[in-house]
Amino acid sequence: MGLSRLAALHGVATSFSPSAGVTQPVPETTVVAVLGALGVDATTPEAVRDALAVAESAARARLLPATLVVWSGEPLPPALTGLPPGTELAVRLEEADETDEPVLLRVPAGEPDPAGPGSAWWTGPPLGVHRLTAHAPGREPQNCTLVVAPDRVPQPPGRTHGFLVQLYSLLSARSWGMGDLGDLADLASWSGRRLGTGFVQINPLHAAVPGDPTDPSPYRPSSRRFPDPVHLRIESVPEYGHVPDPVALDALRRKGAELREAVLDKGALIDRDAVWALKRQALDLLVAAPLTPGRHAAYCDFLAAQGRALEDHALWCALAEVHGPDWHGWPQDLRDPRSDATARARTELLDRVDFHCRLAWLTDTQLAEAQRAAQDAGMAVGIVHDLAVGVHPGGADTWAQQDAFAQGMSVGAPPDAFNARGQDWGLPPWRPDALAALGYAPYRGLLRGLLAHAGALRIDHVMGLFRLWWVPEGRPPTEGTYVTHDAEAMLAVLVLEAHRAGTVVMGEDLGTVEPGVREALARRGVLGTSVLWFERDWAGDGRPLAPERWREDCLATATTHDLPSTAARLTGDHVTLRHRLGLLTRPLDEELREDGADTAEWLALLTRLGMLPEGAGDEEAAVRAVHRFLLRTPARMAGVWLPDTIGDRRPQNLPGTWDQYPNWRLPIADAAGVPVTLEQLAASPRLHRLMDVLRNPGERPEVREAQ
Repeated sequence: MGLSRLAALHGVATSFSPSAGVTQPVPETTVVAVLGALGVDATTPEAVRDALAVAESAARARLLPATLVVWSGEPLPPALTGLPPGTELAVRLEEADETDEPVLLRVPAGEPDPAGPGSAWWTGPPLGVHRLTAHAPGREPQNCTLVVAPDRVPQPPGRTHGFLVQLYSLLSARSWGMGDLGDLADLASWSGRRLGTGFVQINPLHAAVPGDPTDPSPYRPSSRRFPDPVHLRIESVPEYGHVPDPVALDALRRKGAELREAVLDKGALIDRDAVWALKRQALDLLVAAPLTPGRHAAYCDFLAAQGRALEDHALWCALAEVHGPDWHGWPQDLRDPRSDATARARTELLDRVDFHCRLAWLTDTQLAEAQRAAQDAGMAVGIVHDLAVGVHPGGADTWAQQDAFAQGMSVGAPPDAFNARGQDWGLPPWRPDALAALGYAPYRGLLRGLLAHAGALRIDHVMGLFRLWWVPEGRPPTEGTYVTHDAEAMLAVLVLEAHRAGTVVMGEDLGTVEPGVREALARRGVLGTSVLWFERDWAGDGRPLAPERWREDCLATATTHDLPSTAARLTGDHVTLRHRLGLLTRPLDEELREDGADTAEWLALLTRLGMLPEGAGDEEAAVRAVHRFLLRTPARMAGVWLPDTIGDRRPQNLPGTWDQYPNWRLPIADAAGVPVTLEQLAASPRLHRLMDVLRNPGERPEVREAQ
């Protein structure tokens, strides 16, 4: 009982529900290990008793929680209205320096007015993350983080549609072997101007961990705070025409063209390492060219704005070049970013540190140019960036922010009806207590960087704002447990930063979702994600959900990067692919029958609604019908998987595989598997036939209500 109580006080679950009506206990050893990662000793009964006494005493003594959220225009939280009369509150504002006087408030005698920020005694601080100190009569002063946030994130202006694409897969006639930020800007400009699209959603562009080979997954980065310079369009860097050695630079450009041709014409996979090897050499030449006074001033402003976070990231990159990409294997004194040895290395490696700072600036500049191209093309939203759920344990973020991460832990997913073994993603989680103690500074800085040049932000596994499944190192995912975040604080910071940036926010809320999570997100204006094949009446007859019954506050799509393309789904190709790779757990015929029945139900609904006038057997027509259906739903945003526009049947990522399938390394291709460039996409009759459905919804076939 003592251990369960201690775990509850620290947000650690002692049981979970793998399916409705089923409760599974968490192993006691897991609870002890997770508490240890949170700095709580629970290894013996005596330690549990002592830790519980400390935690309960602290809870009784607290006037305010570690983080207090005030939503603009809503009633004050009970933690404020329940303060003893006469309590003095000193609010040190977010932007204040140490010489500024705090804002002083006093709780009046009698019952405080709970009406909200308009209460006479509560002269609400401005939006921001502030420091609040409470002085109650006869009590020790107590501090907490005060988050004052708008009630909702910005919303998309009306209904809109756009493309979903993995940027590396989108090669143009100018790419160096993989898609780049120049291609992104061109896609946005063309599709916004010619097709009326309102957004382009891309994969995370976070900095990768260098390796041999580098992990190609964009969802296991070294840092989520800074983008990867492998995405740079080298020829678009202003110093390109002024390098001291233009012959060497031109030779690198030609080698980049050879990489492109190998992918497009010779069946080669996208080789991120080969692309980066060339671009790194080109960037070494580019940074040797002097900056103009204006460019130098802009660079200095960028350095000042990014501060210590960029210095640490660039130093990690420089040290990784010398000692390898996992800081756990570095010399002991360099594992501490604040050690004397690390300070000396900062000076000794100054040129390389500046090199990596320069690359971050150049990439940031091209990200801004891509969003500007989208806005100039009239896009309602623009570029939708993606936030991965975590970072690599040996990367830059975990080195620079060690106190914020739980050592010896990894996040994943519990066992469920679809995966009895659970999942371990190999990503260390943030410590909720450390985030609160730091005033959510790591989280705020991360969001500000991502939102700076975004029209919207997609949050992968958005349920992680509420809780995450922690797996102790060396144990299977089945022996993990849930650890909760202060969800209101995480949401408030997200809403605040999105408000400041003027960006839409959407969450990937597919799979097992804790009750109340979708409602909490919707209340704050965070859009969900609805994928056609999963939208069934699960609480009723299990049949496909009629379009009018879909939720409004979502991005509606036919597929994602982790799912089969629409053509593969319609034809059953995704089942035969998994069969070839030995991933099926049942006979092929049985899997095909079940998959075919599922698809047939959807096609029958599309036919009944008049959305498939061409009849069954026409795969391209069925793809168009699927997108007509998405338009019929009330969803605020409709996403078109760019490979679907030309009938690509290969998934970009096949969960459950590693080297059996070329995950994250395939170029966009047509129905025959032939790679297609951005220029060819723009001229594709099949693409234009599909996009006419979205661009001219009034011309779609007459539709009828579902029966």
